[in-house]
Amino acid sequence: MPSEHPQPLFVLVRPQMGENIGAAARAMWNFGLDRMRLVAPRDGWPNPAADAMASGAGRLLDEAMLCPDLPAAVADCSYVFATTARQRELTKPVFSPERAMQVAAEKIAAGETVAVLFGPERAGLENEDIARANAIISVPVNPDFPSLNLAQCVLLTGYEWRRNTGEVAPEVVAAGKSGWASGLEIEKLAEHYEAQLHEAGFFFPETKADNMKVNLRNLWSRMPLTQADVQMLHGIMRQMVRWKRRGG
Repeated sequence: MPSEHPQPLFVLVRPQMGENIGAAARAMWNFGLDRMRLVAPRDGWPNPAADAMASGAGRLLDEAMLCPDLPAAVADCSYVFATTARQRELTKPVFSPERAMQVAAEKIAAGETVAVLFGPERAGLENEDIARANAIISVPVNPDFPSLNLAQCVLLTGYEWRRNTGEVAPEVVAAGKSGWASGLEIEKLAEHYEAQLHEAGFFFPETKADNMKVNLRNLWSRMPLTQADVQMLHGIMRQMVRWKRRGG
């Protein structure tokens, strides 16, 4: 049976070689992790090649949960990380391995079930897989050679789970395909809303109008808006004005 020690689930998504599954199990057990899930292994399961590479961690393979697809593998999880060494066009929080495992520890301590996804050896996780995750773990590899062996990635993440101390990189949020909104775009959005809200009589009473406008500007500057966000917010206001002018 898996240990009672609280820990994240390590989910190997469509792993290709049994040897790498065994090596991943060995890496997990090096750091006291023994909750492995396998999503549609290419060469079927069980796999004798995995047993040969596990080297003392065969119990993890015996107890690994075999899942037909990724949704089934994370159905009981409240927070999911996806590991990748490549930049993705998806707007998600992006963590360093150190920070990710710190967040995982905090969530698990609060009673949540956390999973970490690892992709197949050849190309890693697909965007469809990453879209099902809550956040990304970005592995700081050489950009000229980003390919990372499956077991190595598992080892790195397991090490950070075990260590879980020291200075960590700050959390960031990727802007996705549209990119972050510029200062000018934010300014135009603020002007649009201020003008329409003024026409609607929102800034009342007059003695508080200036302070209300400052607070509204501060709201826009405090929000991490992408260009797509700004376009949508402009569209919302335009549609509300059209609706009102048609008589509701």
